[in-house]
Amino acid sequence: MKQPQNKQKNLSKAPQKVRVIGGQWRGRLLPVAEADGLRPTANRVRETLFNWLQFDIHGRSCLDLFSGSGALGIEAASRGASKVTLVEKEAMIANSLRQQVSTLAATQTEVIQADALSFIKTCEQQYDLIFLDPPFQHFALNEVLDAVLAAGIINSDGMIYLEAERNGLPESLAQPWQWWRQAKAGQVEYGLIQQ
Repeated sequence: MKQPQNKQKNLSKAPQKVRVIGGQWRGRLLPVAEADGLRPTANRVRETLFNWLQFDIHGRSCLDLFSGSGALGIEAASRGASKVTLVEKEAMIANSLRQQVSTLAATQTEVIQADALSFIKTCEQQYDLIFLDPPFQHFALNEVLDAVLAAGIINSDGMIYLEAERNGLPESLAQPWQWWRQAKAGQVEYGLIQQ
């Protein structure tokens, strides 16, 4: 007697998408490249963050250092940031980001394929707002923050967004940096620091 074959269901899921929450591209769904460890910042977290920044984003220069899905940088561009730099190490993800930027005609946004830590060592520009949301398993947030501060790429009146696993945010900050806002959502905590 012939044994029934185990038929595996086609479990391929639809590509993940992120929704732009506010600004000129509000409601647009943007595809996210499928890659191990790519974890877009949740809608709820982005909504809270950009509510905090609603009066501080327009006309500002922003750096999305571990860009991944581009959700933070593209949201900033949608809300009127004058310049947005998306830095992504993986070529496939960087190409996906370039496609998103092209589709949106986001002329104020550039995508740079580079290792984040190498980029900040050679960066000659200063930014008003830096998004630091490195892959949780691959980078210690404290070390990345220290590297950013040492590189001098943040303006004196700038702010830095930090996102980490629960209990992963730095307990103490280098002087004169201090917490401006902090929050938690599920297994993630995040906040903004300023001088």
